[in-house]
Amino acid sequence: MLLGASWLSAEITFEENIRPILEISCVKCHGAETVKGSVDFAKIRTEVDADAQFELWETVVEVVEAGEMPPEDHPQLTLENKKTIAAWYELRLSAPVEPLPGVFKARRLSGPEYRNSLRSLFGFDLKVAVAEAQQTVAGEQSLVLKLLPKDPPGDSGFVNDTHGAPLSSALWEQYAFLTEAALEKLFAPNQRAGLKVLIGGEFSDGWDLEDFSEKQAEALIRYFVPRAFRRHVPDSRFENALETIRGHSGRNLVTILKFELKALLLSPEFLYRGLLMPVKAGGRQAVDSYELAERLSYFLWEDRPDDELMLLAQNGELSSSTALREQVERMLKSPLARNLSESFGVQWLGIANLDALITNPISHHSLRTQPVLFLNYLFTEDRPVMELIDSKTTFINTGVSGFYGDDRSRMNLHPTPRGIERQTTPFERFTLEKASWRGGILTMPGILTMNRGPIQRGTWLLRTVLGERLGEPPADIPPVKPAPRGEKLTFRERFERHRSDVSCARCHEKIDPIGFSLDGYDTNGRFIKRGGKSATASSSLIDTSGKLPSGETFTDYAELKAIFMGSQRSRIVRNAVERTLSYALCRKMTRNDYPVIDQITEKIVERNGTWKDLFTEIVMSPSFRETIIVVKEKE
Repeated sequence: MLLGASWLSAEITFEENIRPILEISCVKCHGAETVKGSVDFAKIRTEVDADAQFELWETVVEVVEAGEMPPEDHPQLTLENKKTIAAWYELRLSAPVEPLPGVFKARRLSGPEYRNSLRSLFGFDLKVAVAEAQQTVAGEQSLVLKLLPKDPPGDSGFVNDTHGAPLSSALWEQYAFLTEAALEKLFAPNQRAGLKVLIGGEFSDGWDLEDFSEKQAEALIRYFVPRAFRRHVPDSRFENALETIRGHSGRNLVTILKFELKALLLSPEFLYRGLLMPVKAGGRQAVDSYELAERLSYFLWEDRPDDELMLLAQNGELSSSTALREQVERMLKSPLARNLSESFGVQWLGIANLDALITNPISHHSLRTQPVLFLNYLFTEDRPVMELIDSKTTFINTGVSGFYGDDRSRMNLHPTPRGIERQTTPFERFTLEKASWRGGILTMPGILTMNRGPIQRGTWLLRTVLGERLGEPPADIPPVKPAPRGEKLTFRERFERHRSDVSCARCHEKIDPIGFSLDGYDTNGRFIKRGGKSATASSSLIDTSGKLPSGETFTDYAELKAIFMGSQRSRIVRNAVERTLSYALCRKMTRNDYPVIDQITEKIVERNGTWKDLFTEIVMSPSFRETIIVVKEKE
């Protein structure tokens, strides 16, 4: 029981009891004059506001109980104040939560979603015309992603959460340029085969744009409109476009057609998701079949629905549980499912951080590609969720083979062509036999390289894999001091002296044991701590032991991994469920999502469920299949 919280009645409210305490002791540093640690109490004024940031209060109660906040030079909380905060939190925590879907909001396509939608619509990609040397790794080859401003992560932490990133004039100009480039390529002479597919007919021998007919133009419009709008469109929606092409032919018709298609591709119905979904009166309701198809395709493929999804939606068959399960299975087998690892996986684990750290293109390609291939294997081949932590399967090429000891001798050889010192080589699926210090995502060299040092590794693992909510460190932390003259101290011993600040100790009690367990790997991800004859003088000084807040102890990362696979399994699975659901719904989770998250977590843990099970449970959940419509009253 927190600070004897039960002594207060359930009549405690945020507005009457908690808000006044915050205004006296907290708002000065967290809201009025400054916003320290990204905590702004000035914006939390009602019970609804407080619930929207419910995860914050766990930290608030912890620092209040520990006496870490407010700082000594600020008005202090009385014992009664502390009990009031703790009691309110416990009452809110124990209060039943109704599982509710999110409020429906139209959302702009993210950059990757727009690129993929445009590519699948036209049948080709717009590429940057830059020649790459054979021995170098190609940079960004998509003209779309090269030109579009990068979407910042939304409140969910994912770039598909574009609710706070509206359509700007600069973005609009880039859309216009890219649309024109795509249309020019569509009607180019070398694109005749692709154009014929879209029109659905044959061209006579020697066919040219001068021969473009009204019938062919109408077929192209009828192909584009429902696929661009991602739903069936009545004939009335075609009338204006079809009227403009009547009586025209040849190149003049092509010019008119380009204008109509450009207007289509610059319309809000194409650039935004959800604008065309019919809504009933306000309240909770199931999304329509086309919205469901769109949610499913952008979740698993980061792309618009294909013709099979569209047909199921049109026939009203997609909403059945059987059809949804079958579609998840089909879609995960498609090459398009690679986007799950390249987008969701990369964003969740922060793999793109390697882009700024590794300047050598060969090393960068190897270190960045390996974890993505592993995630794709987990996501698309029905592997257990917990295989993220412990797996005998990995992917190796010559760029990372040196990290795997004697196992590298079983690799396929890739001779280097004459005149080239280094080159990227293909990855192969690989079963670990001797490299017991590897296995799972956490010990991949790229993951260890992008998290250099025990503190960074511990912080990343806690936040990203275990779902721990850690506050931001103070900005004025001094560096760790070197060992005094005449003393031989390891970094860990020097850091123990460094972290004497009470406000830092609370987080470091969680961070340090996990981070130092990975201290047997150097900053480049190489394993340096081995027992017996292979141990070096420096590695024998490394202390990788630790004790978790739960009381569980370990001597090295191998023993910690066993704890992860045992007592910490539910925690890891729950975080995976929460992050995946947040990505699928393109929004931050709220308290009303917790019952769904808990329910899916329980199923996955009990059955040792796979990633396909997790994706299916999300698609079948009310959070995914339903929404809440808020109808604004007319002024």
